[in-house]
Amino acid sequence: MTPNPPTPPPRLSVPGVSLKTDVVVVGAGQAGLSAAYHLQQLGLAPHQNYVVLDAAAAPGGAWQFRWPTLTLSTVNRIHDLPGLPFAQTVGSHEPQVRASLAVPRYFAAYEQTFHLPVVRPVRVRLVTEHGHRLKIETDRGDFSARGIINATGTWETPFIPSYPGADRFRGRQLHTRDYRDAQTFAGQHVMIVGGGISALQLLDEISKITTTTWVTRRPPEFREGQFTEEAGRAAVALVEERVRLGLPPQSVVSVTGLVLTPAVEAMRARGVLTRLPMFSEITEDGVRWADGTEQHVDVILWCTGFRSSLDHLAPLMLQESEGGIRMTGRLATQVAKDPRVHLVGYGPSASTIGANRAGRSAAAELMTFLGLP
Repeated sequence: MTPNPPTPPPRLSVPGVSLKTDVVVVGAGQAGLSAAYHLQQLGLAPHQNYVVLDAAAAPGGAWQFRWPTLTLSTVNRIHDLPGLPFAQTVGSHEPQVRASLAVPRYFAAYEQTFHLPVVRPVRVRLVTEHGHRLKIETDRGDFSARGIINATGTWETPFIPSYPGADRFRGRQLHTRDYRDAQTFAGQHVMIVGGGISALQLLDEISKITTTTWVTRRPPEFREGQFTEEAGRAAVALVEERVRLGLPPQSVVSVTGLVLTPAVEAMRARGVLTRLPMFSEITEDGVRWADGTEQHVDVILWCTGFRSSLDHLAPLMLQESEGGIRMTGRLATQVAKDPRVHLVGYGPSASTIGANRAGRSAAAELMTFLGLP
């Protein structure tokens, strides 16, 4: 399929411009594009009845910022967006192509093929009450909408836990999102902190270049065999149960465990999977455990995940006392405190396949709630 030319976006170059619409989708990653597609399929006119605001300068969501060595062969499966197969823009014979190139290429083709009204770069600063509508304040003027589908993901909110002594460490500290390549650390001792998939991938790469230490808060749980659809549904159900109670979503790995892949087996054979518990403090040139044991470290790489990027929604006071946002609706995308707001890519819809289904459900439920034809 040859992508059609995109519909020209509205002119938003003059600060203070105001655009009134029915639905604003915030974010043009997997979940945001899915929601936009379904809004359009359900009858909303692009630009007139709905618009997508994306903070990035180009299509691709967070994928465009991933480290260069993350390829289609190492990344978790990229699920097709509705109406356009991924393989149609990136062939299945290209497993070694960089994910940071392939996925943006796919997202760009998707936006063009379906004339999705994505306006970028537009950074949403705050969402506030404005009569019976919602006011979306951005760096390119204000928008007014009857409802919002928020798809901002987590990339903008990296999480690094607080440990005593972090401010006096003389080495280098960085987060997963700052990582580029292992060669940067040649000749240095690198401590990888975290028990998720990214931590394992980076431990594998870096340990082939230099010495490493791996620490995690909990002992990692490795799972043998294929991750079946039944296991996937069970994992999603556990996360969904939490957000329906207003609890913060758990990490995916805490629910699913880590797959015992050939790459992981090779790491074990090389002796790099010797996991240590978390240290108690950071020193000037390393870390110290509670029993007094110390380890010299040149670099601390925090593979400690991300938090949902929802600060712009703070004025709506959606958070519960339990620390999360209580979700409702068929796929737990609707905010219980304010049904005008849907969160896709949050909780059970954080995976790529979950984001697709959530986009469809959120679009249909929001249009029904707003009484849109």
